[in-house]
Amino acid sequence: MKEEATAVSNEIRRHKRVVVADVLRGVAVMGIVLLHNIEHFNFYSFPDKALQPAWLNFTDKAIWDSLFFAFGGKAYAIFALLFGFSFFIQDDNQKMKGNDFRARFCWRLLLLFVIGCIDAVFFTAEILVMYSLVGIVLVATCRLTTRTLLILASIFLLQPMALFNIGAILLNSDFEVMKVPTSELWGATFAMQSGGSFMQTAVVNLWEGQLASLAWAWDHGRIFQTAALFILGMVIGRQGWMLKEYQKGWGIAACWALPLFCALRGLDLMLPDYILNKDMLDQAHLLLSSLYNLCFMILIVAGVLFLFYNTTGTKEMLCRLIPYGRMSMSNYVSQSIIGSFIYYNWGLGLHDRLGITASFLVGIVIFLAQLSFCRIWMKRFSHGPMEGTWKRLTWIGAR
Repeated sequence: MKEEATAVSNEIRRHKRVVVADVLRGVAVMGIVLLHNIEHFNFYSFPDKALQPAWLNFTDKAIWDSLFFAFGGKAYAIFALLFGFSFFIQDDNQKMKGNDFRARFCWRLLLLFVIGCIDAVFFTAEILVMYSLVGIVLVATCRLTTRTLLILASIFLLQPMALFNIGAILLNSDFEVMKVPTSELWGATFAMQSGGSFMQTAVVNLWEGQLASLAWAWDHGRIFQTAALFILGMVIGRQGWMLKEYQKGWGIAACWALPLFCALRGLDLMLPDYILNKDMLDQAHLLLSSLYNLCFMILIVAGVLFLFYNTTGTKEMLCRLIPYGRMSMSNYVSQSIIGSFIYYNWGLGLHDRLGITASFLVGIVIFLAQLSFCRIWMKRFSHGPMEGTWKRLTWIGAR
């Protein structure tokens, strides 16, 4: 009887699932699948524009610019924010049971690394491997005070390497920013995407592709930005900022984020007229784009939370994304498999036949197909296939 009472107590003393987080995951993964399709899954090979009608070139540009404005750098940011949020929920649930989750989470990150490598077989620019590496920051910082976490996240968001490089250029105009040489790596992946078999593409993707992707993430500030968002997601969970009663705070954040986004993006667009040093321009763009993408992400999150908690019709529509968000990893990995099969040489090889507009429509079809599958799957199971496997392996050997 005592053991049963303890089990019941432990079951009660845990966080309830915050379903709006699943909605946000659904929005993020939807944006990611649409972006990946118009990019041909990091395979920038498209039909000849000169052979297309003018109206199609117009829609191609309109779709490309619109999707990158809405989701470029923002969908991944939401995904990263929710990664930190999920860590807090898991860690705090275990603390309430008297357990320390940190060692188990390190094992979970190792499993994520393996899942990321599986994803990388198909898609060179996947982010799960990077998450598995950067995720150690959560283990290192989760016992710090909220004030310290906010300071640390702010430092990461200000892109310390970019600031260092800007300062070095100001002191010495001949200073050259060190970048990881990746042209040969990207060239190798492009060659396999264009003409390689599945096995050839997989081998190159796993080595050259992953090295190029991680180097790109470092050169473009994604490492620091991801670490900051992981920490902020953990703080959001700790403070309960995803709950309905904290909507006023998100409203205030949105009121600050909108003018800051406009100012930072406007400044970024003006910089080429005033900065001639290319390295300085690149580093300033890296810093400003990181900050204005963060501002836009805040607007998206605040908007979704407001619609979810304060409207009826829109909430019902957003709730349709809950199964999709709960199966975000399964959807992320499966869209890599589907997309590489559609566009790469080892599959259908449609990279030079489907333009941006057609690829956007393909992305919508993939999203709708995944959404339908998720709705059916979640009626029978509590977790998606990848999520369930990851969870079971996470707790393997646990008592």
